[in-house]
Amino acid sequence: MNLELSEEQKLLQRSVREFAEAEVKPVAKELDETGRFPLEIFRKAGELGLTGVCIPEKYGGAGMDHICYSIMIEEIACVCASTSVILSVQNSLFCATIEHYGTEDQKQKFLVPFARGEKIGCYALTEPQAGSNAAALSTKAGRKGDRYVVNGAKA
Repeated sequence: MNLELSEEQKLLQRSVREFAEAEVKPVAKELDETGRFPLEIFRKAGELGLTGVCIPEKYGGAGMDHICYSIMIEEIACVCASTSVILSVQNSLFCATIEHYGTEDQKQKFLVPFARGEKIGCYALTEPQAGSNAAALSTKAGRKGDRYVVNGAKA
């Protein structure tokens, strides 16, 4: 088994490392201390294809493999863990879910702008009585006619 990175993966690693050092590292401490969302970094990451790494190009993504995704997360996390989590949620919890389960119309409407980094995806997990314990969540979604209704509260 060959565990060497491909030339594309090595290039990505160098590029993301340079981006992380130049753009993320200088503000990492301030982001952690204030909790400010790094919108300017997020937008630049989108321009580099880092908000939809594994999403096919036809849906606004970079069309890379999961090794590339892991490389990107690792390089960003080396300088700022919270920024890597933001990009992880965008890529995996939001974009990958729509890419895997969405209809073609949903992919065009929702996936494209999020994979490009034009919009920010989120994941509503935490509830007042459960924290982030997914097993203790009480919010439910159910169909009501032609739409879904969500009953519960998120924190």
